[in-house]
Amino acid sequence: MEVIHLTHKTETVLVTGGTGFVAGWAIHELLIQGYKVRTTVRSKEKEQAVIDSLSGQGYQRDHLTFYTADLSSDEGWEAAVSGVDYVLHIASPLTSGNHNDLDSFVKPARDGALRVLRAAVWAGVQRVVMTSSLAAATPDLSSTDQHINESLWTDPADKNLNAYRKSKAIAEKAAWNFINEQNSQTTLTTILPGAIFGPVLSAHVPSSIEVIQRLVQGKSPGNPKISFEVVDVRDLVELHIQAMTSPEAAGQRYIASGGSIWMNDIAKLLKNELGPGGRNIPTKTIPDIVLRGAAKITPSLAALVPMLGRKFRYTSEKARGQLGWRPRPIEDTILDTAKRLEELKLL
Repeated sequence: MEVIHLTHKTETVLVTGGTGFVAGWAIHELLIQGYKVRTTVRSKEKEQAVIDSLSGQGYQRDHLTFYTADLSSDEGWEAAVSGVDYVLHIASPLTSGNHNDLDSFVKPARDGALRVLRAAVWAGVQRVVMTSSLAAATPDLSSTDQHINESLWTDPADKNLNAYRKSKAIAEKAAWNFINEQNSQTTLTTILPGAIFGPVLSAHVPSSIEVIQRLVQGKSPGNPKISFEVVDVRDLVELHIQAMTSPEAAGQRYIASGGSIWMNDIAKLLKNELGPGGRNIPTKTIPDIVLRGAAKITPSLAALVPMLGRKFRYTSEKARGQLGWRPRPIEDTILDTAKRLEELKLL
């Protein structure tokens, strides 16, 4: 196995939620770039999962330190951020509510973000880069041809949107309000990704990748008419690091999208490119009326109904122009995702 010889930097970066898909890639890339990295896990037992996911990547173990801290508790955060230069707040809190229970989504997301920010301000961290979501910039559902930039915010009063989408906007706004009220050197930048695809680092399949996994496995007779605003996890991490170090990124919001694609077009791409491995992929579109009926008895499908047939036009021109961000073609991302799952025998 090739060993990556790191350049040594003096800065230390805290990555929250080290067991996560995006956080794992962030840790990997930061280590390659020579940063000293700290990461949080909810319990000490979870450290090994992070080590295992990185072990095949040729990184140096002595640059990575673990801290136990949970977004639902104040305990451990001050220790984790003390002496840190930057924080990449990527972790998402665990939720147990249904798609219509706003409080069950808002409180964990908002309180978790504020815990991290309070600790960062206390420690004098230079910048916090927080992973938000395109869900925090959902337009009125009648505006399908609207070009959407970072100025748009999801309306929490919109009855057509589920609690998850509303909670992302509420939590992000709470973070901005907190930072704006502080007389502190700590600055905030938020990143808004869409559907996060890309190769997994380990055999654990994150929820965002299950879309690709289930397609290739043929778990459904067809595909709903929904679109995905795709970003490659590797490009998303690159944008986080660019936003972390760029002076002009302070106080900014950035959309992270490589482009949009219909689910059925994802299916056709995979079926054409995977050869025998794509034989079970369905390429029929499920009629909207069928999915609407199924949603009445399957709550998890209800979140898809307002999005049927809608393709919003998000632009990442701000990140491209200000930071020089260059995401790869989304077709490459989709194929890399499936090929990595195939390589790990997860299909």
